[in-house]
Amino acid sequence: MDEVALRELVPQVLSVLVRRGADFATAEDAVQEALIRALAAWTDEPPSDPRGWLITVAWRAFLDMARSDAARRDREARVERQPRPGGAPSADDTLHLYFLCAHPALTPSSAVALTLRAVGGLTTRQIAQAYLVPESTMAQRISRAKRTVSRSGLDRPGDVRTVMRVLYLVFNEGYSGDVDLAAEAIRLTRQLAALVDVPEVDGLLALMLLHHARRRSRTRPDGGIVPLSEQDRSRWDTDLIAEGIAILQAALARDQLGEYQAQAAIAALHADAPVVEETDWVQIVEWYDELLRFADTPIVRLNRAVAVGEADGALAGLAALAGIDEGVPRRDAVAAYLHEKNGDLELAARLYADAARNAPNLAERDHQTRQAARLNQLLRRRGRPTGRDGG
Repeated sequence: MDEVALRELVPQVLSVLVRRGADFATAEDAVQEALIRALAAWTDEPPSDPRGWLITVAWRAFLDMARSDAARRDREARVERQPRPGGAPSADDTLHLYFLCAHPALTPSSAVALTLRAVGGLTTRQIAQAYLVPESTMAQRISRAKRTVSRSGLDRPGDVRTVMRVLYLVFNEGYSGDVDLAAEAIRLTRQLAALVDVPEVDGLLALMLLHHARRRSRTRPDGGIVPLSEQDRSRWDTDLIAEGIAILQAALARDQLGEYQAQAAIAALHADAPVVEETDWVQIVEWYDELLRFADTPIVRLNRAVAVGEADGALAGLAALAGIDEGVPRRDAVAAYLHEKNGDLELAARLYADAARNAPNLAERDHQTRQAARLNQLLRRRGRPTGRDGG
């Protein structure tokens, strides 16, 4: 039994323990213990009923943990009673776990970590590696999250929108360590889409698939960023694109538009263009206008300014940019691009250099530095003054 198939059983097993009366925090620890034992015991082949095996072992582990905790001695009589017979957990049980992990009392980082543990079935070590933090740090974060959920009560879970936001945070972490968080987020979102009848969940899944389809072309061998306009489109995963577009079309047909569907529509228009010159920028601007109804944020307005610049010319793009505060991250990069498109290379070079100094990560800093250097080299060839270098 492969590790992903084993992890898919985690929310089912955890749901059974919680339904039997186990507190969430201890139940989650017991399920992790059962997973560790399964990986050690199932060396040749899994038992005939893997889920039943895990439930039995996890319940015994929970009882052991409950007995060993002096503060819970008064609960032993209750937890040791023969549990009510019952079949497999319903879809609502698994969905409830999603909502618990998106508890309103949790910070986004804690909600992400708890989701990966309780629903995704990842170990603390795997999650720590993925987020590039010490295992002890991640263990403390998960423990605090479980205590918060138990202390705040199980009757105040999050909602579908919060769950989607948590899953999108997981997706945007991409790949690190030995866990592909983008693929894990897609797996969990597929699961969520099967549990709820909400078009926005399908929109989120479509958005993930369309972005994931371009994954192989987004970075250079040295880790540098490859802009969308320069990506090798022959390396895009056409199967994922086709699936994403089909899911999106079905969601849009239900006429319950939301921000994830609007973002997916923009991604679909980019994916549908065989070459960058054939991109339907007019329709992309229209979708950004729709997106602003749901998410009027600086990053959406920045992206819209780029699209306006492509659809209606650089001056129109700069006009769209004018209303965005100069302190907004990545504004300098967008302004540099539009000024370069408008032919003002000296100003564009200076803005690229400013964007490099204010970049949120090394990859983006390197990219903006390259852009500044490219324009400065071109200006030197023309015998004109250069912008400040990229540092």
